[in-house]
Amino acid sequence: MDFKDLFRFLEELQQNNNKEWMDANRKWYRSLRHDFTVWLDDLDLTMAQLHDDYYPTPGKKGINRINNNLMFHPNKPVYKDHFGAGLDKAPQTADFYIEIGLKNCLLAGGFWRPDPKTLRSIREGIDYDGEVLQEILDKPSFQKTFGNLYEDEKLTNAPKGFSNDHPHIDLLKNKTFAVVHEMTQKEVLQPNFKEKIVKVYQEMLPFRQYLNRTVTV
Repeated sequence: MDFKDLFRFLEELQQNNNKEWMDANRKWYRSLRHDFTVWLDDLDLTMAQLHDDYYPTPGKKGINRINNNLMFHPNKPVYKDHFGAGLDKAPQTADFYIEIGLKNCLLAGGFWRPDPKTLRSIREGIDYDGEVLQEILDKPSFQKTFGNLYEDEKLTNAPKGFSNDHPHIDLLKNKTFAVVHEMTQKEVLQPNFKEKIVKVYQEMLPFRQYLNRTVTV
């Protein structure tokens, strides 16, 4: 995968973010999309060897559309400034997401603003053994890789059914349970980029597995 070419394409696209330019350069886009899909296939096969519960996700299934959804976000540009994909994508489980773009290059995972039923399940799991999740979050290598949970909207008071003096009240107030590892374009262009992704995936895995247990029990 020629990520330099991908960045060049995205730079030109953002300077000409319209259907006319995309139509004129669709061959370039399709070539990059194909190469990115093949690269995802290889990464998927590698990560499938890491643990028995990995959910195989071919690149064609994992890759996201480059078009923004203008129906719900009419003020957004026509096209995104990144290529994105999800792997290990079992239904109703925590995400593992890859984004390679101009503003952001990142690896992320978890649940971003899950539906009320899923959120309730996560909170019930934390109520049962939140110390396990906290231990995962406090692990030095985890902190070095991700820092804390992704900063998003939080409740001011305890969620319904929980007390404000709950030992894990800070976790329970979250509406999003996700972590992010940011990268630079320089890191993406390094020969060991794939190995870096695998390392970050493995560091994130206990966090995602904990969340998955809460929503499947």
